[in-house]
Amino acid sequence: MRGEMRHALLVAIVAAIVLAVAPALIGTYTLTLLVIYGMLALSLGLIWGFGGILCFGQAAFFGLGAYTYAIAAINIGESTVPFLLGIAIPFLFAAALGAMMFYGRLSDVYLGVITLVVTLLFFRFMNSTAGPEYVVGTARLGGFNGIPGFQTLNVPGDPSAYIFGDAYYYLTAVALLIVYLLVRWLLASPFGRIAMAIRENELRVELLGYDARARKTLLFSIGGAIAGLAGTLYASWAEIVTPGMFSLGQSAEIIIWCIVGGLGTLVGPVIGAMILAYLKFALGQQSVIDNTLVLGAILILCVLLMPRGVVPTLGSALRRSYRRPQTDGTRRRPGASPAERAHV
Repeated sequence: MRGEMRHALLVAIVAAIVLAVAPALIGTYTLTLLVIYGMLALSLGLIWGFGGILCFGQAAFFGLGAYTYAIAAINIGESTVPFLLGIAIPFLFAAALGAMMFYGRLSDVYLGVITLVVTLLFFRFMNSTAGPEYVVGTARLGGFNGIPGFQTLNVPGDPSAYIFGDAYYYLTAVALLIVYLLVRWLLASPFGRIAMAIRENELRVELLGYDARARKTLLFSIGGAIAGLAGTLYASWAEIVTPGMFSLGQSAEIIIWCIVGGLGTLVGPVIGAMILAYLKFALGQQSVIDNTLVLGAILILCVLLMPRGVVPTLGSALRRSYRRPQTDGTRRRPGASPAERAHV
């Protein structure tokens, strides 16, 4: 565990340097969105890549966190409590949903279908809340127009001290690094190792005396909380929340980010989300090529050429290159003796 945490700290340091240098190349407004999407992809990478739970509901937790923050911010007029609620409500909702699914012994296929249906139900319901009767406190849900004009993140205790611009980017970057380190610590703990064992063989883990259903529910809930945190940060960045956050397209994109970046890693989904989201942003500035077709082509090529994802494939190539012996101009013979190999 100690070695794994040292590796995680090294990754976090490198990532911190990259995130600190990135504003010299890309504006912090766009970078903030990329970091938020990276956190959202990390939430699915955790439960799918390490827990074996294919979930189409990360968009539901993402949107739920954003709407919770917006509604609470309008009613409270300050961001500290809404920020915490934007994490807690998706966590509790994911815990309730996960308990029903995992204790109901649903198969992986039905898990994916149910989480997708829940996301689409949120999408349909939020689109139908345009009437004046759809009010939570003083906050109108707004239907397809969403909820604009709420209190964005501020310094705790001072609602007039808004956090925006470069400061907000660095806040989201620090939040992503903290979430990464906490998730890495969780996976290195006995709980994380049991969760990965459940992914490989749930029945064998239960025969060893562990409650696989409770652990899957908790892991699912943590993934929901991280997605809710990403949704909360997104709401404060965009200053508006709309039903589009629950859309099928949003759900599909999150899965594509993880597949392209690389399942079974935490860094892979984050990098996949940032690269593909920026590519979508760049393609959105022109009308010659449909960006959906481009993303679909990237997914197909990645599955065919790099089925493990970009990050695991590049990592394996770098390790092979690093371990390749130095021959000093002499090619190793297959039948060389240990002494000859040592000399070479």
